[in-house]
Amino acid sequence: MRIAELHPQPDWVLSIIAEDGRVGLFDVSPYLGYEAFEELRDHDEFMKVGNGGFFIEWECGADLSADTIEARWQVVGNATSKITV
Repeated sequence: MRIAELHPQPDWVLSIIAEDGRVGLFDVSPYLGYEAFEELRDHDEFMKVGNGGFFIEWECGADLSADTIEARWQVVGNATSKITV
């Protein structure tokens, strides 16, 4: 999966649109107990997420691969047209 769009939500959920048009939600809260993600407990830090296409990363150095996201996200729909990046 390649991530076309990424939008952090206030409840530690990421709204994601994949390059193939799938739209889904990924809950980051289960990861907040791990040392690498503990800075993301601060909402302002969580909101500083960046899209690397095949991964996402935060300014604090925490990251997740698109494969991890795809394995655990909840697909909620499909964008009306294919998105290219």
